[in-house]
Amino acid sequence: MEKVRIVGVDFNNISLEDAIHYSMDMLYKGEKGFIVTPNSEIVYECIKNKELCDIIGQASLVLPDGIGIIYASKIYKTPIKSKVAGIDFASKLCENLKCTHFSLFLLGAKPGIAEKAADSLKKQHSGLNICGCKDGYFFNDEDAVTAINQSGADVVFVCLGAPKQEIFIKNNLSKMSAKLLIGLGGSLDVFAGEVRRAPELFIRLGLEWFYRLIKEPKRIGRMMRLPLFLITVAKDSLKGGKS
Repeated sequence: MEKVRIVGVDFNNISLEDAIHYSMDMLYKGEKGFIVTPNSEIVYECIKNKELCDIIGQASLVLPDGIGIIYASKIYKTPIKSKVAGIDFASKLCENLKCTHFSLFLLGAKPGIAEKAADSLKKQHSGLNICGCKDGYFFNDEDAVTAINQSGADVVFVCLGAPKQEIFIKNNLSKMSAKLLIGLGGSLDVFAGEVRRAPELFIRLGLEWFYRLIKEPKRIGRMMRLPLFLITVAKDSLKGGKS
């Protein structure tokens, strides 16, 4: 698959539909792997966090979650086809899983949120087999690994936030019977209705980040990473994009 490098992170240049097809193909073939969905904030973190950067580099798919990644690819003059938001990917994957024998485990968020997300997903995708849930407040990884293995899950949505979720996946993938692990940040909060996603118009205009800032002004510090990220990309592209 074609890849586009953004400040040292290689993204798969594929559409949402292609990403779903690839993921389902992995499951049917019994291939083991993991998928990550970095946004510009996570890529910016990779500049100083080599462990996170290395883990992302080992993923089966690296999906461009965020308009900042799309802007960056254009600065490099290697435009990515489209944004593949983690929440959209997860929802579309559930739509495909409901028609199969594959089961899903939800890991992360505050106590009770994963269960609420499970109820919501099962209502949206009739027939979807969610075989277990566990919040993100476990004391050691072994507790989560045991719960996932006992559930018999094929797919795990790992929603612990970056870089915790990526580190968890890398350290524990080989210990699990599940075949596909996907890092999805705060997706369970959205599925559970605890966090409202931006209206379609904001999403279409690439202003989902602005909507979240309006709803959560305390995010201003984190949002400042977007312009810093784009400045870093511009400097890197002037050097020939060799990062």
